[in-house]
Amino acid sequence: MKKAFLILGELNNDDLDWMIKEGKKRTLSPDETLIYEGQQINAFYIVLSGTFSVAIDSLNKELARLSSGEVVGEISFIDTRLPLATVKAIEDSVALEIPRLRLTYKLQRDMGFASRFYRGISRCLSDRVRGTVLRLGYGIDVEDPEAEEMEAYPDADRDLALVQAKFNWLMQGVSR
Repeated sequence: MKKAFLILGELNNDDLDWMIKEGKKRTLSPDETLIYEGQQINAFYIVLSGTFSVAIDSLNKELARLSSGEVVGEISFIDTRLPLATVKAIEDSVALEIPRLRLTYKLQRDMGFASRFYRGISRCLSDRVRGTVLRLGYGIDVEDPEAEEMEAYPDADRDLALVQAKFNWLMQGVSR
């Protein structure tokens, strides 16, 4: 499940309007870096289109690929340590960039937004931990990890249409 969908599922229309207003569309070319390993992140990102590689430079190892609907930089709002990986565009890509200072200010001033945003972040991190457990095995035989993932969210089918509409609204708002 795309991580942005987990966050957007928690946010209301006013929250999305705020993100569109305060965020900016960032266009990246192939091999352009969004986040550098070991350097502070100054924004929260939602991938709108394209593909990004998440890699540990020192090990020359790709950890993941992110595409439309994924979030980047969410851990920095929970953990202030520097990023362990570099995130780089593989192809022409677009991300919604929400400046860290503006987002932090909003989170401190708007308790409703903060509650919804952090619940969405918690769902993202929970989903990531579950995925890691499945990949590591721990005695679990999972033939279709994506089906297993969907079972973790019993209302996923019902909510997916709403969240997809929110994501489309976000994309259209950023394109204006």
